Amino acid sequence: MRCREDKFHSCEKASLLHLALSGVLLVMSSCAPAKYDVHQGNPATYYVVASWYGPDFHGRPTASGEPFDMYARTCAHKEYPFGTRLRVSNAANGKSVECLVNDRGPFVKGRDIDLSYAAAHDIDLIGPGTALVTVEVQGRDASYVKTAKVLIADKGGPFAVQVGSFTESINAARLAEALKLTYANAYVQETLVDGSTFYRVRVGNFDQITAAVQIAEKLSQEGYPAIILKADIRM
Repeated sequence: MRCREDKFHSCEKASLLHLALSGVLLVMSSCAPAKYDVHQGNPATYYVVASWYGPDFHGRPTASGEPFDMYARTCAHKEYPFGTRLRVSNAANGKSVECLVNDRGPFVKGRDIDLSYAAAHDIDLIGPGTALVTVEVQGRDASYVKTAKVLIADKGGPFAVQVGSFTESINAARLAEALKLTYANAYVQETLVDGSTFYRVRVGNFDQITAAVQIAEKLSQEGYPAIILKADIRM
């Protein structure tokens, strides 16, 4: 298991015990991602308020774990799973752009979708800052679907689902804010390891393993790298 920080995974110490609970993994493998299936040609079209983001976030990790590239045609949405392709059309001029959901947001009341600088530029959104747009689902890149993992030594709780680990607190805070759009019990755990501070982003805590499995599976289907562990493990 390779150990890297500021990517959405956790593992500084290779000596941590990995125990795959067969029953838990069976439950995970049997869960179908039907809730997040997005089919080509989905007729759903609706009007929303779009805004854009750029230099202040360029290079920082998105909620999906990918670095934000303001020059790529991506977008942030509060609900669509990562990898969803959207066609966004400016209602004022009819210009359209196709972008990929790889982030969560926007976090400003009254706004529904945040476009990258490049995507916003294509539909003349940079100047106005916001605009009424239509959004059409074009499909989903299935490579964004993750597989939930188990990292626990026994079945006794409490349990948590870890989604990210960072060396910069601002990155952890941003991911936690994104998760709280759906998961009110998301939090950041600060941990000191060999003199270095790490910021863990987790959802929990859960007394029962089945509850942790359910949330981990949902997170992984959305595109988050979810790891089930004991709530008190300081990875």
